[in-house]
Amino acid sequence: MNSAIMKYLYIFPHPDDESFGPAAGMHQQLRQGHEVHLLTLTKGGATQQRQRLGLSIDEMGEVRHQEMLAVQQTLGLTSMTVLDLPDSGLKHMDPRELEEVVRYQIERLRPDIVVSYPVHGISGFHDHLVMHAVIKRLYLQMLDEGVGYLKRLAFFTVPDGGGPAIETNGFRLKQSLPEEIDCILELNEENIDAMKRALACYATYQETIERSGVVELIGSRLHFEIFNETHQPALSDLAAALPAVHRE
Repeated sequence: MNSAIMKYLYIFPHPDDESFGPAAGMHQQLRQGHEVHLLTLTKGGATQQRQRLGLSIDEMGEVRHQEMLAVQQTLGLTSMTVLDLPDSGLKHMDPRELEEVVRYQIERLRPDIVVSYPVHGISGFHDHLVMHAVIKRLYLQMLDEGVGYLKRLAFFTVPDGGGPAIETNGFRLKQSLPEEIDCILELNEENIDAMKRALACYATYQETIERSGVVELIGSRLHFEIFNETHQPALSDLAAALPAVHRE
């Protein structure tokens, strides 16, 4: 295990993205003494849940923001930033504008390790796909410009175990092949409980969370791809075997 204190920045498009699995790893990293920051690009107000609750997009966004504040407190995150970009509308934005917004947050926090969604976005939802492309291109540009504090870009994913396709909440989940998995975190009961408590913060989503079977899907392991790196066997710590700094 890497003994140096790392600064992680998790970047996701919507409220609850961080709790559907990553929260367990975030809890583990916090307990290891690392800094864990969360950046969420939208308030998630366009969700269909708002129709059930009779709320406008703005009203639903505020409800979800309050739920996220509960997640921040539950996990003990080092910091959390929730932006108000258009939920379900990232594909309509100029990607250069998105890059500028994300870059500002990266430069403000100066993380060692950035974590987001893989190219398939797990759910395949277009907000996830747009975000992946923006972050990957921005990461490479910043390395080319000589930004030395960025050490790794990782993608939280679901592994393809060779069984039938996984379907949840009307989505057929996209999975990463075994050879694409570069890091597997072994979770203890405290990590798993932290994920359950984070999920419980989303009072408006409990039926969806229950139907998703996410707790059973994650089990006792979190899986990650690592961009432009190959680790076989897979690492057991996202901060292990960091490559040399690209530029000074």
